[in-house]
Amino acid sequence: MRVRIVAAGVQPVDCKVRSGYFATGGPEDAPLPLQLGNEFAGIVDAVGEDVAEVRIGDAVLGSRTMACYAEFVVVPAGDLVAKPASMSWEEAAGLPGAGQAAHTALSELGAGPGDVVLIHGAAGAVGTIAVQLARAWGARRVIGTASEPNHEYLRSLGAEPVRYGPGLVERVRALEPAGVDVALDVAGSGEALHASVELAKDRSRVGTIVDFELARHLGVRGIRSRRSTARLAELVDLHTRARLRLHVRAVYPLEDAAAAHRDVEGGHGRGKVVLRIGEEPL
Repeated sequence: MRVRIVAAGVQPVDCKVRSGYFATGGPEDAPLPLQLGNEFAGIVDAVGEDVAEVRIGDAVLGSRTMACYAEFVVVPAGDLVAKPASMSWEEAAGLPGAGQAAHTALSELGAGPGDVVLIHGAAGAVGTIAVQLARAWGARRVIGTASEPNHEYLRSLGAEPVRYGPGLVERVRALEPAGVDVALDVAGSGEALHASVELAKDRSRVGTIVDFELARHLGVRGIRSRRSTARLAELVDLHTRARLRLHVRAVYPLEDAAAAHRDVEGGHGRGKVVLRIGEEPL
């Protein structure tokens, strides 16, 4: 089916692709023209002959690799989830990537009832979702690292904030002298994984979605997001039941995508940055 995109999320990986980070020999080796964007929300605009589960005019959200900074995207019908009326277009656009990255990571690390969960970079988009998922899945305590201006925000999500930087291990141990059960790094600072190894009771329950080289060196998990309709549907259901929210800190028009990338690359903002591309239906 074809979806007319209303909004698209901006992810750190978009910035890395744009900068040539994944090119073999540098930015000049990236094939051009190069499209970006991996998550979207929009209105079904056209459907194939055998599509029965959705109709033209349905509001949906989903993912499509390197295709979403666009007015339209073509996707398999089974890859979409209905957008609830209670979810804004900006939230819907930002949820598929950040939400599924957090869901995948906490699932792999076995976060569940009674756990003490430490999340590094907890105020960002993935961290915001990870904090709330850990709470929804029964964690006894969620500790989140962030700069001090974001501490009250983390408390509003159900996390106990700690400042990152020198002395991090001691600050976490002041809260949990026995250490933590699960540690997830979504910041990629280096400090986060080193501190996690010191604090975790079991190194197999330490992971990162960012720093894969250091993860191999330390013998902890490097976790890549595995997206699925079922995973996204669970996140949407939690939102509908008021157990999950995604703070959108900035919305840019598509023509200002460069400014949106600069915002994300700043690395310290809370929540999600989104591109507004099309008009929502009346």
